[in-house]
Amino acid sequence: KPGEQKHSKEPSSSQCMHLAVVACGDRLEETLIMLKSAVLFSNRRLCFHIFAEDSLKPEFEKKLKEWPSSYTKKFEYNIYPITFSVGNAQEWKKLFKPCAAQRLFLPVILKDVDSLLYVDTDVLFLRPIDDIWHILKEFNSTQLAAMAPEHEIPKIGWYSRFARHPYYGTTGVNSGVMLMNLTRIRNTQFKNSMIPSGLTWEEMLYPLYQKYKNYITWGDQDLLNIIFYFNPECLYVFPCQWNYRPDHCMYGSNCKGAEEEGVSILHGNRGVYHDDKQPTFKALYEVIRDFPFEDNLFQSLYYPLQSKFLDTVHTLCGRIPQVFLKQIEKTMKKVYENRVIVYLGANHRY
Repeated sequence: KPGEQKHSKEPSSSQCMHLAVVACGDRLEETLIMLKSAVLFSNRRLCFHIFAEDSLKPEFEKKLKEWPSSYTKKFEYNIYPITFSVGNAQEWKKLFKPCAAQRLFLPVILKDVDSLLYVDTDVLFLRPIDDIWHILKEFNSTQLAAMAPEHEIPKIGWYSRFARHPYYGTTGVNSGVMLMNLTRIRNTQFKNSMIPSGLTWEEMLYPLYQKYKNYITWGDQDLLNIIFYFNPECLYVFPCQWNYRPDHCMYGSNCKGAEEEGVSILHGNRGVYHDDKQPTFKALYEVIRDFPFEDNLFQSLYYPLQSKFLDTVHTLCGRIPQVFLKQIEKTMKKVYENRVIVYLGANHRY
């Protein structure tokens, strides 16, 4: 494709877990830390699809090349320009945050990719991507995407209180972590509020935006909520630990899945990695950012994290450190056990 840059050897697409992100403006560092968290813990090979402004491409290339080969061999990446296949590009760019609407066009642009996990730049993986990738197998015959609820409690949820447009379910869904079967999305005729017959994904996007543009606050997320309001059978809803945000702990703990299993994917929305409003989220971001790519995850990642968490116990989110540490500890134990088994196997003599 014009402007696309490819790196690393191309395995068969089915061997890859495909991860897409859209980076514009000042999101370079955040995106790199997100990719780093993905590579640290995942087992299967990763294919990164990075959609970025032209000015960021050389920076991505430079930074990713600085990673040690023991990590770079676990992934390949493509860098794509920001493009919108229908409607007015400038309008799409201004929708919510810069370039965020690009995610709506992934099924159209990545025609050779069957399934994909899209995440916002402010996401951190605390366990292998393999685990959320397995959810694709849980889709029934009509489901083609998966997202988590926007809120757990309708009476204090944003959509249930303020939305002026249709939205999915009782609280709406959050699009910061979105698992997609792109093949199904491309092949589906979607019910809509514009014409009696169905429309393809690409046909639907711009007319839908034109119809609701004066009523939407959260840009592309609102459009996705409208789409799945009319097509609820197409959506798989995964639990809150797969998209854990400050809302889940700042008003008291309200994500039961995270309390039981620990946070799987952390979503530091509203800039919480970069201010002091939510020190627990900032601590996780900084520890992964500063991790020196050593093999000793406990010494260089887990212990610094525990130490930083001690400074956050006075906050609402900091009072439940086990919620943030449970999955990351479990994942590191598995990594350690696997390495010991491989080492013993390599040195075993009959």
